[in-house]
Amino acid sequence: MVSQLVRATQTSLIGSGSRCSCMTFSLKEWWGKPHRDILSGLVVAFAMIPEAIAFSGIAGVDPRVGLFGAFVLSVTLAIVGGRTAMITSATGSTALLMTGLVQQGNGLGAGMGLQYLLAAGILTGVLQIAWGYLRLAHQMRFVPQPVMAGFVNALAILIFLAQLPQLGLDFFHPEKVTVLAGQLPAVWGLMALTLAIIYLLPRFTTVVPSALVAILISTGLSIQLGLDVPTVASLGTLPEGLPQLGLPQVPFNFETLGMILPTALAISLVGLMETFLTQDILDDITDSSSQKNAEARGQGIGNIVSSLFGGMAGCALVGQSVMNVGYGGRTRLSTLTSGVSLLAMILLASQWVNQIPMATLVGVMIMIAINTANWGSISGIRRIPKSDTAVMLLTVVVTVLTHNLAVGLLAGVALAGILFSRKVAKVIEVRSEELAPDHRLYRVRGQLFFVSSIYFRQGFELHEHPARVSIDMGEAHIWDQSGVTALDQVIRRLKLGGSSVEVLNLNAESTDLFARIGVAEEAGGRGGALAAGH
Repeated sequence: MVSQLVRATQTSLIGSGSRCSCMTFSLKEWWGKPHRDILSGLVVAFAMIPEAIAFSGIAGVDPRVGLFGAFVLSVTLAIVGGRTAMITSATGSTALLMTGLVQQGNGLGAGMGLQYLLAAGILTGVLQIAWGYLRLAHQMRFVPQPVMAGFVNALAILIFLAQLPQLGLDFFHPEKVTVLAGQLPAVWGLMALTLAIIYLLPRFTTVVPSALVAILISTGLSIQLGLDVPTVASLGTLPEGLPQLGLPQVPFNFETLGMILPTALAISLVGLMETFLTQDILDDITDSSSQKNAEARGQGIGNIVSSLFGGMAGCALVGQSVMNVGYGGRTRLSTLTSGVSLLAMILLASQWVNQIPMATLVGVMIMIAINTANWGSISGIRRIPKSDTAVMLLTVVVTVLTHNLAVGLLAGVALAGILFSRKVAKVIEVRSEELAPDHRLYRVRGQLFFVSSIYFRQGFELHEHPARVSIDMGEAHIWDQSGVTALDQVIRRLKLGGSSVEVLNLNAESTDLFARIGVAEEAGGRGGALAAGH
């Protein structure tokens, strides 16, 4: 089991390098322990089949679209990606964003939903290449650690919840349950057998990935005993031929652009965010670093190629990536193997693949969910500041309720920003000193901005009006218009009471801001000269 999946990785988010790694042929990145890379890639391929089919259903397109996308993305990213051993495929987070466009396209004509989806995938790739050259990873380095922890915990929960219909346990959506009551004993038995093999076999040997052994044994047992259980064949029809190269059959005009741009923009940003976070997890597990902006460009190329071959756009898969690394995958060979193996299985061994019990794959996915969760953030919850815990929990709750990783991440970042602002706001301090019966000095220390402005005003005794008031801003800094307005208001209130006001030691940056938008001449506003100090 992988532990401590996430740590503070803000620094790694910016370490993407400046060189263009459009194609990588470094022997070290391709050839490490090939037997481990091949076996781990093979296991990942098994796990990708049901998810690719399921994500196709979420988007509202044929299973072939998800499977071709998984194959093309894996092969392409093995060559052009910025992170070795990471698995890229169709994902739930991106599939959710495609649903509306597919429905809108189908409203214009039968099968047009897929064509507009492919066009959006090409535009998604173009945008991601642009984000890579614009160094988007640098702009995303401010994602707080609690949000990242909440992200992976929510993803683990969503992966687990997605398996419940196959176990006959979806109480909230009973229509999704496809398992008959008479099938439940066999289903649960196969799932338990799969988990037992996965977790017990490594105690005796690690030569062969335990998940692969579990799939082979449970499938063979199911076939031998003739068990009546749902199989891969229950999810949909597998492709019977290779994907074909071609352009989307849509009008190339501004109307089409306006139709696909919102979806492409959302997929490009959400996909990269999930990819970057997956990179951080893998970097943490393997104690290595990777190029995030290069990966953004690689993801863009992959999504363009996938769409041209009739596949869905996608991004990095956290669960499968963790699985790949957990079973020894370290090089680009593991990523390539996963894609090639997936295509080989659905084309050459489809008859056997169709007989893999869904209960077996459920067991594998439960293992992925367990390995994905950030258990450190849960076990150490009493030691973590309450504000960080609140951010993590909000990210988890919103993501799980909406089934939308983007919404959960935005909610977590927003709450983290609010809580941080409140903390900073309370740091501002206003001390009052009576220098003479008719002279009061206020010493201001801290950051003056929109949140702290109320605490700033509360520090002044505005009902008292000595003949002379001095405001020493030598240990303070004004950040925004709200800070300027707060100082303006204090000066105005004191002057209305008859006090003579002077502002001392305001730093150059704050003075410049005040000169542009402030009113009070005492602080250098509207052409006034600022006092230097005593």
